[in-house]
Amino acid sequence: MTTVLTDNQYGKAENRVVRVSRDTDRHDIIDLNVTSQLRGDFDAAHYEGDNSHVVATDTQKNTIFAFAREEITSPEAFLLKLADHFTSSFDWVTGGRWAAEEFGWSRINDHDHTFVRSAPETRTAVLVRDGDRDTMISGFYGLTVMKTTASGFAGYPKDKYTTLQETDDRILATDIATRWVYTGTDLDFDALYDAVKATILDGFGKEYSKALQETLFQMASAVLDNHPQVEQIRFSCPNKHHFLSDLAFCGLDNPGVVFYAADRPYGLIEATFAREGSSASADAWTGIAGFC
Repeated sequence: MTTVLTDNQYGKAENRVVRVSRDTDRHDIIDLNVTSQLRGDFDAAHYEGDNSHVVATDTQKNTIFAFAREEITSPEAFLLKLADHFTSSFDWVTGGRWAAEEFGWSRINDHDHTFVRSAPETRTAVLVRDGDRDTMISGFYGLTVMKTTASGFAGYPKDKYTTLQETDDRILATDIATRWVYTGTDLDFDALYDAVKATILDGFGKEYSKALQETLFQMASAVLDNHPQVEQIRFSCPNKHHFLSDLAFCGLDNPGVVFYAADRPYGLIEATFAREGSSASADAWTGIAGFC
């Protein structure tokens, strides 16, 4: 048997970078978790233990912090800067995967230099470079949403194991995890992130939902219809079940007022939506944990 090297990448994962802008007495914070992974000609390192092409992971870490000293405008722009550096500084580095999570902070009482962790979601960005091709994937996870009516679930197949009752009025709640693929990289990423997030939230509540699957389609359609910069979008959303609590034990009715919020087990609904004829690279999703 001959063992051959196929896909490989390496780097420094989860570099926690907090940058405080002190240009004025009114400070600003950007809080990132950054991963750098390089791809290219690393055959000799694997086959022979020859490290002459191995840019140390510690060097990658130091580069991340040094570049943070200069400027961070958006997570996506920061990843592009890292990719440009590594692929231009080392001839054998032909691409890579750079990722970032951003944690949001807001001012306390509009104070100049006191903050509270405030964003309900964690923003994400992944840049995959393969030679001359860049794929930028942005998104977020952990955004919990709920609609207290205008949702139902009926018409599903039933067998001897089915106990769930049909309903045309239920609570629909989920934690939205989503990533979308941009058509390019010369974009205003901060403005687009805010706009796409707002479109997703509007899509969640705007229409009656016959199932969480339909809601994902409604949100995705709204994004693709309103943002031509987005080529493809994925969702991974648990169905956070809320069951009507039976209060008959104490002689009380329950007209849809009191619910038991179950944390597990839960339905998990995942789907990808794209423009017809989309050319988004499936390879860019390699290395993203789970569905999205």
